[in-house]
Amino acid sequence: MTGTATRTQAMISAGSIDTLKEKGAVVVRAADRPVVVFYNDGDLRAVDNRCPHMGFPLHKGSCEDGMITCHWHHARFDACSGCTFDLWADDVEPFAIEVRDGQVYVSSHPRPRDVAAHALHRLRDGMRTNISLIQAKAILALRGAGASEADVVREAAVFGADNRDDWASGLTSLTAMANLAGTLSEETAFLALYQGVSRVASDCAGQAPRRPRQRLETDQITLETLGRWLRRWTVVRHRDGAERTLLTAIESGASQRDLAWLLFGAATERPYASTGHLLDFLNKAFELLDLIGWEHAGRVLPGHMAALVSARGGEESNAWRHPIDLIPLVHDVEAKLPDLLAAGRGKAWSDEAGLAECILADDPHVILDGLTGAIEAGATAEQLGKSLAYAAAMRVARFGTSNEISDWIGALHTFSYCNALHQALKRCDAPVVLRGVMHGALAVYLIRFLNVPPARLPGEKRDDKQRMDALPSDADELRKVFLDRLDTQQRVDEGALIVARYLAMGHPADALIDTLALAAVREDVNFHTLQMVEAGVRQYREWGDSEQGRNILIAVARYLAAHSPTQRAQLQTADIALRLHRGDDVYEDDDAS
Repeated sequence: MTGTATRTQAMISAGSIDTLKEKGAVVVRAADRPVVVFYNDGDLRAVDNRCPHMGFPLHKGSCEDGMITCHWHHARFDACSGCTFDLWADDVEPFAIEVRDGQVYVSSHPRPRDVAAHALHRLRDGMRTNISLIQAKAILALRGAGASEADVVREAAVFGADNRDDWASGLTSLTAMANLAGTLSEETAFLALYQGVSRVASDCAGQAPRRPRQRLETDQITLETLGRWLRRWTVVRHRDGAERTLLTAIESGASQRDLAWLLFGAATERPYASTGHLLDFLNKAFELLDLIGWEHAGRVLPGHMAALVSARGGEESNAWRHPIDLIPLVHDVEAKLPDLLAAGRGKAWSDEAGLAECILADDPHVILDGLTGAIEAGATAEQLGKSLAYAAAMRVARFGTSNEISDWIGALHTFSYCNALHQALKRCDAPVVLRGVMHGALAVYLIRFLNVPPARLPGEKRDDKQRMDALPSDADELRKVFLDRLDTQQRVDEGALIVARYLAMGHPADALIDTLALAAVREDVNFHTLQMVEAGVRQYREWGDSEQGRNILIAVARYLAAHSPTQRAQLQTADIALRLHRGDDVYEDDDAS
């Protein structure tokens, strides 16, 4: 008796079998969704009434020969299992049916399945087919099943490493967004992960998979020798030699610091190689491995060897050679680094802001003298990197809007390089990596024209106070106004004023950071904008609620405002996935059940 009562409570009446025969399909309400029951050729089948593709009500479709067809985008499903014949559509969940005394009953919940395993499988399908809607729905399902950001990132990273023979910007975007996701609100974090995953999939579409290479079959080579070899292969542009050397170090058990010494040392063999992308991407690979586990080093790090050996450095650039030949100046400081470090050992130094101002000077000799003086005074590698990154951020904060829109990228490249070098120096402060500070400082010098005339920071114009006072004082309202302003172009100064107002009011920075991240991930942005936000947030964390920290977030706001709005096609796809995940109607029809 008890068993029957329990079963009855878990089942929902769908009417008589005669009614189903007559109508062909009946819709009932299960525990949390509408369910359609089909009668076809003597068989009864029940599935979620919402097409998993975009929510079209399946009772408006058809069921013939055991196959359900959605009439919106013509997705087809096996009526028994719910499995789709069209992988872009996803599977529809089936429900159990019972017939008792001529009455049809449907279970109140779908047949049990491993949601996380299915979502993981669908994420792979979405990346392999490069269909962003599948990717978005899979990310939401994984997070709903309890998967962490690291779980999603690991799957996407492994896919990216295995399905392309080099490191591409998608993996940089993925890592940048993963670095932020843990501190963002749920919806912003989803959009951030979705941006990263979709970019990895796009990078791999139509690409040849990774070509495996092998380590050297010896354990007799020292790390110092491997380092010299890797730098040699960098100079002579020998990819296979570089990759076998790196794999030998990895598989011989080199520590993370050893690998940082090897790779960042090779990356700085050419000053500011590939306009800074080489070192920046390498740093992102290290950060990615921090997230997904260093057991993946052998499949992630070798992807950088193509860029390492093909990069062009400052020594090959006219700007670095004329009218002042900067390369001899750099080499002179590099040669002095061991003695400078020895002179500063044991001393305390704390003038990071002052050194940043020196790096913004208009004379390369003044800049290099300031750096060497700081090292002699006891500045650590990490402090030097912090000063350098702030100076680069100020090139963005002071970017003159009379420049072409494409010129923002030059300022961004320098900032992302300097931030990456700062992070690299935390892993390894050896002279071969520290020399990158000189390269970054001269890169900051070379883009000084982007600050001519320098944009004024909020509060520096005569009417800024009046304009800021006219803005709301409430934190939520200010964040909303910021997003609203970015719905139209050319709001660079306004965006900066809103952020300055927010910070001046003492509102929490984390909520503002979430808004800045949302402003980026809702757009169809290239990876540069994602880099700008992530690097800006990281550097803000270094300085905290100080004048420097506030200026960094103002720089982020100005960059975002300069690159908004876009068509937001990515956001539309993500919104569809979110609405489907929540059970909202995407297809709107008064007759839909």
